[in-house]
Amino acid sequence: MLIPERDITTGIYFFAIFLLLLIVSDSALANPRYSSIVIDAETGTVLHESSADASRYPASLTKMMTLYMLFEAMEQRKMTVDTRMPVSTHAAAMPQTNIGLRAGDSISVRDAIPALIVRSANDVAAVVAEALGRSEANFGRMMTDKARQLGMRSTTFRNASGLPNHEQKTTARDMVTLSTRLMKDFPKYYHYFSTQSFSYKGITYNSHNRMVRNTSGVDGLKTGFIRASGFNVATSAKRGNRRVVAVVMGGNTAAARDQHMAQLIDRSFNQGNRTIQVASNSKNARAVAVTAVKMNAPTPALKPYPEQPKVPESIVTQQYVVPPVSAQPVQLQKVALQTNDDWAVQIGSYHEPSRAHANALAAARWIPGEIVVTEVEVSNRRLYRARLVGLQENQARSACQSLTRQGIECLVVRS
Repeated sequence: MLIPERDITTGIYFFAIFLLLLIVSDSALANPRYSSIVIDAETGTVLHESSADASRYPASLTKMMTLYMLFEAMEQRKMTVDTRMPVSTHAAAMPQTNIGLRAGDSISVRDAIPALIVRSANDVAAVVAEALGRSEANFGRMMTDKARQLGMRSTTFRNASGLPNHEQKTTARDMVTLSTRLMKDFPKYYHYFSTQSFSYKGITYNSHNRMVRNTSGVDGLKTGFIRASGFNVATSAKRGNRRVVAVVMGGNTAAARDQHMAQLIDRSFNQGNRTIQVASNSKNARAVAVTAVKMNAPTPALKPYPEQPKVPESIVTQQYVVPPVSAQPVQLQKVALQTNDDWAVQIGSYHEPSRAHANALAAARWIPGEIVVTEVEVSNRRLYRARLVGLQENQARSACQSLTRQGIECLVVRS
């Protein structure tokens, strides 16, 4: 049977569109600069993370630490909103974005704060650095020291603005830590992060942070961009009595970054907090708060802590499992221990039960099996082991291969 030429042409057209969409999709998934994390602000529970510990350039998210240092100086009464800070030749020479400060000028703390948040002014960042640290290089060391005090172990600062410097690195996890600490340590200053415009010397500047205007519940924090980093954003949102804090790094465009952040926020608020009993090697298993994820879209897996060398462990006396993830709310159930004839897919061992459970949930989106989080003591360290159990050997091996294709590390073990 002959196929009409028009039908052939139409088929080729739609096939070409399909290939184009496939290429775009693969390109987005392969974005080497991307990382993200969302946490519950109250409990610190990780609701989502992808490459959250990968080294990234902070860009203008750096200015959140500059502001942290400035707010701390105000709390310590070393400065007030009326304190004027001198503008050096170095500060005046900072490239865009800036507010056109000139050497010999001065700027008040009152004006500096919105200039850093709304305009992301590099010249103002240098002014604050010199006011607090005598030089920007020394202030960078002070910022790094403060980062360590806050638990930001993977962050190094070399300047106050986020302008390109190959040694200035951070992670999405560190940036969400900084965002949370800004809110909790300086609650009376947090409102500045929702500022949408400010005027200085007759010029009105509008905020780059469109998340505050366009996304329900978002009330602040910061955007950033340099070519090496892609488009970054740190965001906090409150709906009802819940607040989440999130960071997305490496967006290809500001609009794509904002859209992705909005999706992560919506998904996070749709997640329900539940309590799961973690299997324990002590006499009394203890309850640990974790998060059960509803099925919306695949969540990238968390990077597990390396498996520890096998040493004798205490016998686990009881364990609770979560059925495979589905569109239905997660129900907890207690089951008897499996025999050694059953097989499992081990996702990893973690220092925190919430991370073990979240990673197991991410894996359960791709393969069948019941989630078991077991508390074990290895080399005098308490770890939480995440497994998907109740599988036959061939099922477990096939499942682990599927997870590996999704970038999720795993092991096939007897349960």
